[in-house]
Amino acid sequence: MLETPDAPLAPLTTLRLGGPADRLLTATTDEEIVEAVRRADAERRPLLLIGGGSNLVVADSGFRGTALRLATTGVRLDGTRLELAAGENWSAAVARTVEAGLAGVECLAGIPGSAGATPIQNVGAYGQEVSSVITEVVAYDRETDETVTLTGEECGFAYRHSRFKAEPHRFVVLRVRCELEDAGGLSAPIRYAETARLLGVEQGGRVPLANAREAVLKLRTGKGMVLDPEDHDTWSAGSFFTNPVLDADAFAAFRRRAVERLGPEAEPPAYPAPDGHTKTSAAWLIDRAGFTKGYGTGPARISGKHTLALTNRGEATTADLLALAREVRDGVHAAFGVTLVNEPVLVGTSL
Repeated sequence: MLETPDAPLAPLTTLRLGGPADRLLTATTDEEIVEAVRRADAERRPLLLIGGGSNLVVADSGFRGTALRLATTGVRLDGTRLELAAGENWSAAVARTVEAGLAGVECLAGIPGSAGATPIQNVGAYGQEVSSVITEVVAYDRETDETVTLTGEECGFAYRHSRFKAEPHRFVVLRVRCELEDAGGLSAPIRYAETARLLGVEQGGRVPLANAREAVLKLRTGKGMVLDPEDHDTWSAGSFFTNPVLDADAFAAFRRRAVERLGPEAEPPAYPAPDGHTKTSAAWLIDRAGFTKGYGTGPARISGKHTLALTNRGEATTADLLALAREVRDGVHAAFGVTLVNEPVLVGTSL
């Protein structure tokens, strides 16, 4: 296991932000991961887990503790069953399932990061979520000091949430197991309206797997959501804010505020959510509050391609990024009475 003292963390994140960790360990096997976690716990040393770094915002002061990079590899396909090591590149794994003719994650193409991070956030996009295919997650339980296998139901999945997120210091994901679909080379039903329009099909229709993946990659690229080292519009943590999920009273109040601000023709996006709640669009809120694409004059700005992405223009600090995030959050609340919640994990800092 490779150990590096005073290790820069910015190069390990898609934002390219953050100071150094006291110590960086790079683990390439499940056994090394468990050993490193046990060691940090025994030393009572703070521990930061790093996969692809696509969902991390690290403080400029860095991380006073041990950063553990999960660099395990391994992909196993057995019929429609897929097992991924935590360190596997997620986008590459999606491409492999499409090549194998298996449906279920093709609309999650182009999402940066590692496979082990996907169940934590219940990663989703363009009408698909990993919770719909995950059958088991193998993890190290720091509380009981044993490796456990959790069923999909035991993972407690919800919108951008899971048991792993609810208990952030307990489990370390080692492997993710999925059950995919053999639909004769066709995709899962296309649920997302924008994807369906691009593909020229009705929502619920199926298309060749490769076509679905290519359409999603085209959409993501157009929004700056496919990482490109040469394009600062992609130096982000993806969507910085989650879509708000509001109860009936809160949504009614928000709708009234929208009409008051924008006029009687204003109709905020509304999507049914569990327990009588309604999900609305963070991007719509941000844009209508006056924070349009490209907003900002400093080294941290809203992406010129998508209002949900806050970007490092090359010389930003984490403080710059979070100042912009606070401005957007507070501006949306002042305009519509809705408080946006950050999606990426904030390390050593807060909004």
